[in-house]
Amino acid sequence: MAQRKLTSTEAKFLQEALAADYINSNIRLREGEYQYNLAKAVSSFELELQFPDVRDIIKVMFGEEKVNDIQFVRKIQTILKKMEKSNIVKILPKKNPWDLQRYGLTSFKFQDVDRNLVVLAGEEQVKQTKNMLSIWLTQQAPVPDRLRIVKTLILLIVLGASYVTSVWSLLQPIINPVIFISAFSVAAVCSVMLGKVLAKK
Repeated sequence: MAQRKLTSTEAKFLQEALAADYINSNIRLREGEYQYNLAKAVSSFELELQFPDVRDIIKVMFGEEKVNDIQFVRKIQTILKKMEKSNIVKILPKKNPWDLQRYGLTSFKFQDVDRNLVVLAGEEQVKQTKNMLSIWLTQQAPVPDRLRIVKTLILLIVLGASYVTSVWSLLQPIINPVIFISAFSVAAVCSVMLGKVLAKK
C-alpha cells in the first residue's frame, strides 16, 4: 500500500483515539472472529499513521486475490458498517469523491457486549505511535517563509524611503509636485502590497 500523508483532521482523530479510555461496544470482539480481526487490522495501520480503506484491510488480512472479489468486499464493508454503528470504527472523509471509504479506530481499548476488555495495541506500541505523531506534528508546524521575509523587508525599505522623500519634498522652499506625487504614490502602493504580504498565512 502506498504511504498516505496525514491530514490535520486525521492527526487530531488519531490523537483522540490514542488518548481514549475503554469504549463500550454492543458487539462481540472475540479473538478469531471477523470484528476483532478487522479492528486489529485497522489498528495495525493506524499505529503506522495510516488510515486504510476496505481494500487495504482485505489485502492485509486475506491477500491480493480477495481485493477483486466484489461480493467479499461488500461483505467486509457491511461488517465495518456494523462496527461503525457500535462506535468501534469511524468512517473518515474521502480525499477524492471516487476514493473508497477509509476507517479509523475510535480507541485502542474496548469493552465488548460480553463485558470483555479488549486491547488492540500495547502500551509500547501506543507510546511509539504517539512519538511518531509528535514528530509529524512538529514537521507540520509553520516555518517562516524566507521569500515572504525578503519581500516584507524590501517593501518596508521602499515604503520608508518613499515617506522620507515625500516629507523631504514638502519641507523644501519650493515643492516639486512630481517628486511629491511620485514618492507618495510609491508609498501608497507599497503599503497595500505590504498589507497583502502580512495578511498571508
